[in-house]
Amino acid sequence: MKIFNVLLLAPFIGLLWVPFYNFQGPALFGFPFFYWYQFAWVPVTSVLIWLAWKKGAQS
Repeated sequence: MKIFNVLLLAPFIGLLWVPFYNFQGPALFGFPFFYWYQFAWVPVTSVLIWLAWKKGAQS
């Protein structure tokens, strides 16, 4: 498994382990942590997928 493909495990683990982010605070713009933590993973995951794809296409 290529090193950049391992980056794809970060969103999987970060979102699969619910007790890690099952909290009300800290709030961000009025949204509880539970919601904005999951939403923050959307652009992060997009960047990680792009990196894995870009680095995988070069080899």
